[in-house]
Amino acid sequence: MLRTARVEDAPAMVDLLRQLGYPGTGAFLAHRLAQLAAHPDALVQVAEVQGVLRGVIALHFIPQLALAGDFCRVAYLCVDEQARSLGIGALLERFAHEEAQRRGCERIELHSSAHRVDAHRFYARLGYEESPKYLAKKP
Repeated sequence: MLRTARVEDAPAMVDLLRQLGYPGTGAFLAHRLAQLAAHPDALVQVAEVQGVLRGVIALHFIPQLALAGDFCRVAYLCVDEQARSLGIGALLERFAHEEAQRRGCERIELHSSAHRVDAHRFYARLGYEESPKYLAKKP
């Protein structure tokens, strides 16, 4: 079952984010969930299986300057290591796709580190194509 994330989901999400490579989120995650819930261009959904949180997807909807439609950025997508290959990731991505369509987005994009080879295969099966380059700089 998919539903909108709640602040009280933070403890379960801490472990999911740790599995994704982001340890130490426990100190601020509840605050961040509240902040994102109040933001009109952000959306965090979770997947529950038999009452246990097994997946999360965080989306941002960003207006574009040169195209009529916005774009949807998948900021985080994680499925519990013990629940992978059950279709949860595809269900979360399908939600993102439908929400992007509903909001009139031109495209969905995501960034995935080079070492996440299994994730790249998953995204390729869903129709994502590699984009030429992603650059980042810390402020």
